[in-house]
Amino acid sequence: MYGRGMARWTGSGVVRNWAGNQACLPAEVLSPTSTEQVAAIVSRASADGRRVKVIGAGHSFTATAMTDGMMLRLGSMDRILEVDRESMRVRVEAGITLHDLSRRLHEHGLALPNLGDIDVQSVAGAISTATHGTGIGLGNLATTVVGMVIVDGTGRVVRIEADDPLCSIAPVSLGALGVVCEVTLQCVPSFRLHAHETIERLDDLLSDVDGFAASADHAEFFWMPGARRCQVKRNDRTDAPLDRPSRVSVVRDKYLGENVAFGTVCRVGRRWPRAVPRIAKLVSSSVSERDLVDDSFRVFASPRHVRFVEMEYGIPLECLGEAVQRVRRATEHLSFPSLFPIEVRVSAADDLALSTGFGRRNGWVAVHQYRGAPFESYFQQVAAIMDSYGGRPHWGKMHWLDAAALAERYPRWEEFAAVRRSLDPDGTFRNEYLDRVLGPVG
Repeated sequence: MYGRGMARWTGSGVVRNWAGNQACLPAEVLSPTSTEQVAAIVSRASADGRRVKVIGAGHSFTATAMTDGMMLRLGSMDRILEVDRESMRVRVEAGITLHDLSRRLHEHGLALPNLGDIDVQSVAGAISTATHGTGIGLGNLATTVVGMVIVDGTGRVVRIEADDPLCSIAPVSLGALGVVCEVTLQCVPSFRLHAHETIERLDDLLSDVDGFAASADHAEFFWMPGARRCQVKRNDRTDAPLDRPSRVSVVRDKYLGENVAFGTVCRVGRRWPRAVPRIAKLVSSSVSERDLVDDSFRVFASPRHVRFVEMEYGIPLECLGEAVQRVRRATEHLSFPSLFPIEVRVSAADDLALSTGFGRRNGWVAVHQYRGAPFESYFQQVAAIMDSYGGRPHWGKMHWLDAAALAERYPRWEEFAAVRRSLDPDGTFRNEYLDRVLGPVG
């Protein structure tokens, strides 16, 4: 029915994302194992007038993958198909996770140039939402794409090479252009990072944002609302020998401290919000300085077992200091306080049509709230501040903007819309979320 072999049926039932804030009831869930199977599935769905959506690791906080139609899971499409050591280009199936890809690239002496602090996402999902790490000289993960194979809304297999104009449009697509089946990525030689974590005053960092952004290859900080100091992470490439933390310290800091203990603190704060100011001081005072050298992918990502919802905006870098100060003032008057630190990062400009980094260097402000705690008022106040700077919300994280507002923030919006009409003329990949943020296909 679906070409060579058979797509595995994984049943139906409620599907939820990692955070638990999005859920849907697909009519059917399939796990194809090849591009040919994906093409057969989409072709049949298109002929029958059915909708198709793909879900990766479920780590998006939006409803971009939700559907009452047919849902595809690409976890079985997780192979590395080709490694070109000379060009350092790697062709992979789209269902492989960043975690697994990083370790398998390392075996070939290669690495992705940057990663975020979570690596459980599928490659296709991370690229399609412009997932990013930090580094003023580095773009988001979609900027590493030099080729793709997608199945469009009619079931046609479309191959995109590096010199194809589509290669600057298709990577960041929110799943609206087709099912991403293969991706060719531009990698770099494996590298180590010297990770230096310090405790610094927030005011000092905000008084010289350019200096902070340039202070390391990868610079970011975490600030707990109500505290005066924050945790600063600076990672620099190095040829120094490995200097890894002991297994005991990793368990103590990354699992017991950042997950078990922090999860307990969040539950206390959710139950007794008046205790949050004291919790903020406790959290900020418990963070210690660290210094280590390890392989890049081991430094970038950390285990995240405490579940939360998140909103993140990219704004022009020159506005970052003022914007964070405004967010700081807003957090002083919240009806329900934040239980999570605010994360601040930076990234380079690029030329991808719907990339949040199109045409400008971004400062990033991410706000989180523990799952089950009120967040709407907090997030909406921060969103209003970010919108005043022409902020672009991370495509995989929560926001309230619609297509009319977003179109004004992306100069290549109409180009993307034209490609969408061409590749998905009947709206096979539509859902309510895409109708809101991209508008109808026609």
